[in-house]
Amino acid sequence: MTGQPNTRLSDLFGLSGWSKGELARLVNRQAAAMGHPQLATDTSRVRRWIDMGEIPRDPVPKVLAALFTERLGRVVTIEDLGFVRRGRAGKRRDVRSTDNPDGLPWAPDRMAAVLTEFTGMDLMLNRRGLVTAGAAITGGSVITGALHDWFRTDTPHQKPPHARTEALHAEPVGFDRYEAAPIGWQEIDELETSVEVFRRWDAAKGGGLQRKAVVGQLNEVGGMLAYRHPDAIQRRLWGVAANLAVLAGWMSHDVGLEPTAQKYFLIAAHAAREGGDRPRAGEALSRAARQMVHLGRPDEALDLMKLARAGAGAEILPRTQAMLHTIEAWAQAALGRGQAMRRTLGEAEDLFVAHRNDEALPNWMQTFKDEDLYGMQALAYRTLAEHDPNAAKQAQYYAQKALDLRVDGRERSKIFDNLSMASACFIADDPEQADRYARLALNSMSANSSQRTWDRLREMYRLTARYANYTKIDDLRDEILVSMPKEQVKKLGTKQA
Repeated sequence: MTGQPNTRLSDLFGLSGWSKGELARLVNRQAAAMGHPQLATDTSRVRRWIDMGEIPRDPVPKVLAALFTERLGRVVTIEDLGFVRRGRAGKRRDVRSTDNPDGLPWAPDRMAAVLTEFTGMDLMLNRRGLVTAGAAITGGSVITGALHDWFRTDTPHQKPPHARTEALHAEPVGFDRYEAAPIGWQEIDELETSVEVFRRWDAAKGGGLQRKAVVGQLNEVGGMLAYRHPDAIQRRLWGVAANLAVLAGWMSHDVGLEPTAQKYFLIAAHAAREGGDRPRAGEALSRAARQMVHLGRPDEALDLMKLARAGAGAEILPRTQAMLHTIEAWAQAALGRGQAMRRTLGEAEDLFVAHRNDEALPNWMQTFKDEDLYGMQALAYRTLAEHDPNAAKQAQYYAQKALDLRVDGRERSKIFDNLSMASACFIADDPEQADRYARLALNSMSANSSQRTWDRLREMYRLTARYANYTKIDDLRDEILVSMPKEQVKKLGTKQA
């Protein structure tokens, strides 16, 4: 007991609308349903948790996390409730601290549990048709401060204490967790193949349709990680976890579940680092940076990119560095820093061509091709054009180069390229061309489950206002409003927005 109020639990309790007596009764009922009929709590104990900072014993934190998740319709973890996890001395902060709300970094021996707990809660929300919303995005500077020292150092390999298949976490957490068992090389191969299937589906159709399947697979991998396997298998299993967590995060971001997405990106960075793959950890963190730019927080994205690049390690390949540079350039463009953006994109081009053909790319980098470099350059210049309209011509140039090469079925990327081109054309005072590319994007969006494409379309729609007296553009505006999901139309306001 700390003697200080648990403000994080208090805030969630206030949102729930429960009384302390109601929460006590719900805890007892939920605990019994989870196999703990002996647990009995009361109003005074709930008061001590909230007002005095008392940390309840297991399984109460898991019970409370499940209750608040269902009540609030978003994933609520034990860390979110403000209950301290014991980790390595000197490496952790009190998770109730407002400057490190996620208690980062997570201790190595906690990672499998964090993974299974979070995915299990996410699956529960999916199953019950609830919407994961309402949580706050953790600031980029907060994450950078919390992970700065941890991310730049190698993780010491932890030998299993006894048998190589000793279970680390024997008690199920009660959230659909996979029944863990040791695995071998065949299972690893099958898991890695499934990641590729999910990745292709996401690129073609967007994140909405397969997100639950990816989260479920990640939940199973968390159960597998509850055992100590031979070192080579364990490292590959952490790699699978990192790849699935990145996909789960990207799919969550794609459908607008932003706090959930950010948590998956952080899980991915931890998992990659546990597997000894620092470049993958840096790439996972760069996804969180891209998310920040998309949400209009480019300064925080730059904080994350500094950490991602510094923590990726000396073994990072030139093409991976090029990809990281393009994200940094996009953030600089959003801040109107044209000179810095051009310099960073120039470095990205140099790094991209510096990659030797005999250097095998990791599977998670094999989709960053010429067209993806051009697409990111187009996006950066289109973003800069909001500050400097002269950049629109360069955006058109790179968008066309990207579109000329889009032949591999990654429809979402093609939609983004068409929207970059259309926006650049509007800014460059070429409404005829803008109309053409806007319609190409709009015609493809109905078959894609990506909310981000609608977000980008909404950004483009703003640029149509000055051409509303053109019959063709006025018709386009009407078509956009008819096609756009209702929540996106609400964000637009009036037709003249």
